[in-house]
Amino acid sequence: MKKILISSFDMEVGGVERSMISMLNNFDYQKYDVDVMLYSHTGDFMNLLPSKPNLLTELKPYKTFRLSIGETLKSGNLSLGLVRLIAKYKASLSNSSESGYKQMQYMWKYSLPFLPKLEKEYDVAISYLWPHYFIANKVKAITKIAWIHTDFSTVETNVQMDIQMWDQFHYIIAVSEECKNSFIQKYPRLQKKVVVLENITSPDMVRHLANEKVENPMVKDPRFKIITVARLSHAKGIDNAVHALKALKNRGYDNIAWYVVGYGGDEEMIRGLIEKSGLEDHFILLGKQINPYPFMKEADLYVQPSRYEGKAVTVGEAQILSKPVLITNYTTANSQVRTGFDGCICEMSIEGIANGIEELYLDTRLRTKLTQNCKATNYGNNDELEKLYQLV
Repeated sequence: MKKILISSFDMEVGGVERSMISMLNNFDYQKYDVDVMLYSHTGDFMNLLPSKPNLLTELKPYKTFRLSIGETLKSGNLSLGLVRLIAKYKASLSNSSESGYKQMQYMWKYSLPFLPKLEKEYDVAISYLWPHYFIANKVKAITKIAWIHTDFSTVETNVQMDIQMWDQFHYIIAVSEECKNSFIQKYPRLQKKVVVLENITSPDMVRHLANEKVENPMVKDPRFKIITVARLSHAKGIDNAVHALKALKNRGYDNIAWYVVGYGGDEEMIRGLIEKSGLEDHFILLGKQINPYPFMKEADLYVQPSRYEGKAVTVGEAQILSKPVLITNYTTANSQVRTGFDGCICEMSIEGIANGIEELYLDTRLRTKLTQNCKATNYGNNDELEKLYQLV
């Protein structure tokens, strides 16, 4: 029986974490002995981890990557705290809105001498979330695999530093063809290593969880209801969503309510935008929800206003629940929606989002067509795991 290690940061609520849980739920444990390494045993999804894989004990130095610099220093990890300060300073010199990615790179690179190795040896080691330094440098395995979930053309990284890391891997898995292409554009010499394996989705699980009873203000809201499930971050474009709803209100559409399930660093800014736009009763933040599906189920339209995506797990889940879907024209959009068949793609702008919503709000026949096509489509893809088994 082959020994496999799968590593990630934690089990906070997010699309990547949901896709990892789906993969673990569908793994063939009769053929593979699977260990899971989480840097921090935290997050509301911890209880959703299946029992069959073996969850390894936390290694305290790795847990610091989910702590602030101050908390890291207070915990007694002085070397790692100082490294974090250096990484933050060096990243700040880039004068880039994406300096957070570089800071993450530097933090890992400079921390490596102070991080312990994993003693157990594996046939296969899988790093599920970038940056992949742990599997690259601290684990012994015959085959190493790294997963990419984002559109690398939209993020600024230190390419040379990344190349040194990627060189430690035998395969790099992209969650969509477009995600693969954007990665190869940035790292052309790695082309032969990259394969596509879509996020594992379980229609039965999504539909089952959608019927769970939760406190849901959408149930009694008679208005036309939009739902978005996403982190409150620049990448997800929730600020543009607020502006788009304001534009629709100015056009006379006062019967639309937009609900957002999610949390993140932009929450304060987004709440300020909502208040400034006078949309307190129309744009409603529902916060972190372990189970977003009952909220999706109550919506008339699912909208993904993202600036970039690798492949948004929630879009596929909305389609499983037979919801009309509108997504912005991010690089990987065509891998998620067959426009006019099981969703629509709009221009990535405030006006584009507003126009897309207006069209779907007014065109009941189009919404019905999208719903019927979603119902008739099988969005399950457990066979994607066969691609992984072939690699290992």
